[in-house]
Amino acid sequence: MSNSPSAEALAEQFEGVTVDAFRGQTRAVVRRGQLHEAMTWLKVARGFDLLVDVTCVDYLNYRGAADRFGLVYLLTNVDSGERLTVRVFLNEPELTVPTVSDLWEGANWLEREVWDMFGITFAGHPDPRRILMPEAFTAHPLRKDYPLQGRGERHNFPVLTREGA
Repeated sequence: MSNSPSAEALAEQFEGVTVDAFRGQTRAVVRRGQLHEAMTWLKVARGFDLLVDVTCVDYLNYRGAADRFGLVYLLTNVDSGERLTVRVFLNEPELTVPTVSDLWEGANWLEREVWDMFGITFAGHPDPRRILMPEAFTAHPLRKDYPLQGRGERHNFPVLTREGA
């Protein structure tokens, strides 16, 4: 099934976890309600001490997709070199998952980016402000239903000027 002993152990430890592998990359899908517990287990019991990235995929109008969003965590066990992709599927209006910034400090900014671009909320996050877009921006521009030219909101922001420029 996979070439990751940790992924197989994760599937045995948590009900409903599915595991697959493609071209040497192992992926596990966990349920939203068990995300934090599974991530804690992966860090503590399996040694995944490096959170490489947190990102999201919008599957709107994707052929065969059953869910709107796929939240993606890329993990590495630095000692063994084992890598694992953990995914959680989400649908509106339930776009909230628990933060993992208590497990990996680097998740702080990564989760803020996902919130900013996709609108996924991370419950318990220590600083849930926007990180890329202005605070007054109300949309999430990497969603596939966001227009390519925007909605005119860019024209409403004040022009920033620098002294001496």
